[in-house]
Amino acid sequence: MKINLRPKTYLGKWSVWLIVCFLVFFGSFFLFVGLGERGGNTFFSNLKLTIPYLTAGICGVASFFTGIIGIFKDKERSILVFLSTIIGFFILLWILVEILFPH
Repeated sequence: MKINLRPKTYLGKWSVWLIVCFLVFFGSFFLFVGLGERGGNTFFSNLKLTIPYLTAGICGVASFFTGIIGIFKDKERSILVFLSTIIGFFILLWILVEILFPH
């Protein structure tokens, strides 16, 4: 079994790019917050904050699932795919905890 740094399969590449998109959208969310944007009473009150945050979450969860499928189905053995899958798992866990135990 040979472990590479970069992914070789189609799903592995998608997993890594989706986690990069997560980082970009999550960073843009915090950029908007830093520039003075504030949310309202509901999640969809300020679309300038909602769209990057929601898109980041979707990219993170999609990265987890494409990484898992790539690892098990295509036998992807890449450090970046393992890393993006782990990060995607924590994003999925974070979203589930926020839904199940709101504060």
